[in-house]
Amino acid sequence: MQGYDTISDFELLDLLRSDDHAAFAELYERYKVVLYLHAKRMLSDQDETKDVIQEVFTQLWTKRADIVISTSVKAYLYTSIRNKVFNLLAHRKFEMNYLNSLQQVIDLGETSGEAQLREKQLIVMIEQEIEQLPQKMREVFELSRKHHLSHKEIAGKLNISDKTVKKQINNAIKILRLKINAILLLLPFL
Repeated sequence: MQGYDTISDFELLDLLRSDDHAAFAELYERYKVVLYLHAKRMLSDQDETKDVIQEVFTQLWTKRADIVISTSVKAYLYTSIRNKVFNLLAHRKFEMNYLNSLQQVIDLGETSGEAQLREKQLIVMIEQEIEQLPQKMREVFELSRKHHLSHKEIAGKLNISDKTVKKQINNAIKILRLKINAILLLLPFL
């Protein structure tokens, strides 16, 4: 059989659908650099850019049996990168808005007694949710958020990689965000 580097993208996609790892590797090699440069222009953060590329190719592999591409594989991958970057930027904007509104509440100073009581209840509930995180994830999260250590400092202290620290913190935030949103919906009834 001829080398994978001479096969068209659509032929590689067909091979990929039949679980051909070499076809996946060839698609990755063909497009990783141009997709990286494309994403880097929009994000300017090397780690986030690498994460976006990894997510797109992971999604390509996991959804390989169901992917329908009507244009070109290259266009599909570029669109996937663009959408992941837009989602990431929207998430960043949401986080910034949340932090700004939180700062405004803090800046307002004293609130009514009822609001203070609710705030204390919320803090206790959040602390309880943090305690329910898996032990290692909780340790990483608390070193980051309570002790204000950098990813590098946490990695050195726990003898793990920076990437593991970042992933643990992101996972903790995802878990806590879901639980805190549920708590916030219920708080008026408590």
